Amino acid sequence: MNYKQNEKISQVTEKTLVIGVDIAKETHYARAFNYRGQEIRDGYRKVLKFKNSSDGFAYFKDWITTLMGSYDMEKVIVAMEPTGHYWFNLRQYCKKNDLKVVLVNPHHVKKTKELDDNSPTKNDRKDPKTIAMLVISGRYSEPYFPEGIYADLREIMKAYERISCGLITVRNRITGWLDEYFPEFTDVFSDIEGKTAMKTLREFPFPAKIVELGAENILSEWKKEVRRGIGIKRAKQLVDAARDSIGCVEGISSAMMSLGMLLDEYNMYKSQYERTVAVIEELLKQIPYADKIIRIKGIGNITAAGIIAEIGDISRFEDAKQVIKYAGLNLVENSSGKHKGSTRISKRGRRRLRSVLFRAMMPLVAKNAEFRELHRYYTGRRDNPMKKKQSLIVLCCKLIRVLFAMITKNIEYNGEKLMKDINRSMAEAA
Repeated sequence: MNYKQNEKISQVTEKTLVIGVDIAKETHYARAFNYRGQEIRDGYRKVLKFKNSSDGFAYFKDWITTLMGSYDMEKVIVAMEPTGHYWFNLRQYCKKNDLKVVLVNPHHVKKTKELDDNSPTKNDRKDPKTIAMLVISGRYSEPYFPEGIYADLREIMKAYERISCGLITVRNRITGWLDEYFPEFTDVFSDIEGKTAMKTLREFPFPAKIVELGAENILSEWKKEVRRGIGIKRAKQLVDAARDSIGCVEGISSAMMSLGMLLDEYNMYKSQYERTVAVIEELLKQIPYADKIIRIKGIGNITAAGIIAEIGDISRFEDAKQVIKYAGLNLVENSSGKHKGSTRISKRGRRRLRSVLFRAMMPLVAKNAEFRELHRYYTGRRDNPMKKKQSLIVLCCKLIRVLFAMITKNIEYNGEKLMKDINRSMAEAA
C-alpha cells in the first residue's frame, strides 16, 4: 500500500462511524459499521431505508445521531457510489450538516461484492456493506465540487457544449434538406449561415420559385436585409443553378414546413450560443490568471474557460502530475513476469478535461510555433518516434505542466523554455 492509502485508512479510527449508502433516484439504503468492519445496528434494524427528500434526509441524520450517541462515536464518514446525478442532493445535505462524504469507484464495488457471500448477487441491501468495507480499507476518494466562480464556469460550459452540439446537429439537418431539394445551393453559397443564404432559405428555398422570381426580383429581396457584398451576379448564379437543379419536386409544401422548423430551431440555438459565449467571457474576466492563458497563441476564450472549468481551483493540487492524473492522462502498463504489455493512458479521470485538452491541442499545434515544433520533433525523431496521436497526448500533458507553472508561480508563458526538451535531446544525441 502506498502512503496515500495509509493516510486514508488512518482517517477511520475506533471513534469513526462509517456509513455505506446505496444511491437511487427515489429511495436510498444505508448501513453502519465501525473501523473493524463490524456492523452497528439501531436496535433490531441493520438497514436504513430513506427517501430522496428533505424529510428522508432528516430521518437519515437522526439515525446517524442516534448511532453515534449509542456507540460513543465522534466522527462519521458517509460513503456512496457516484450514481449519475442522484447523489448530488445527499452530498449537499451532508456538507451542510458537517458530515464528511467520500466516494468509492463503482467498478471496485462490482469486483468486491462477492467477497462476503461468494455470490454475484447485487441488491440495495448488499451494496451499502460493500461500499463501507472499501472505505475501511482506504479505497475511496474525496469528491471535489467547485464553488463560486468555478461552479458558475463549469455549469455554463456544460450548457455551451450542449448548445454547440445542438447547433451542429441542426446545421447538418439543414444541409441534408438542401441535398434533397436543392443540392446546387451550396455551389452558390459556400456558407449557408450567411445573411443572404438564410434570407434565401426563409423566403424562396425551392428552385422552381427562384426561376419564377428571376435575378432582379431576388436581388431586390436580398437588399431588404443585406446592404453590402451582394449583387446581380450572385443572383444570376442562383437562378442558373436553380434552372438546372436535380432536387426533388415532390412534397414541396411539407418540405417548406420542415425547413421552416429547422430554421426556427437554428435561430434558437444561435441565440442561446451567443448569450452563452457572452456569459463565459464575463466570467473569465473574474478569474485573475485567465488572461495569461488566453495570451498563449492558439488558445481562445472558450478553450481557456473549458480548461479552468474542469480543473477548478488548481491550488488544491500539489504538483502538475496530480492534474495529469485527474485528467486521466497518466500512463499505465499491463505487465507480468517476462511479459511487458503496452503502455497507454489510464482514462480514469475527468473525461471532459481530456476532451477539452485534446481539442485545444489541434489549434495549438497549428498556430503556436513551440508546440508545432515539439510535435514535429516527437513524431520525427530518430529514436523512438511517436505516432501523431501519441505526440498530441504528450503535448496535452506538457500543456498541463505549463499552465500549472504559470498559475501557481504567477508567471507569463515562455515559449523558449518549451524548446529546452528538443535542445537537450539533440545535445544528448550528438
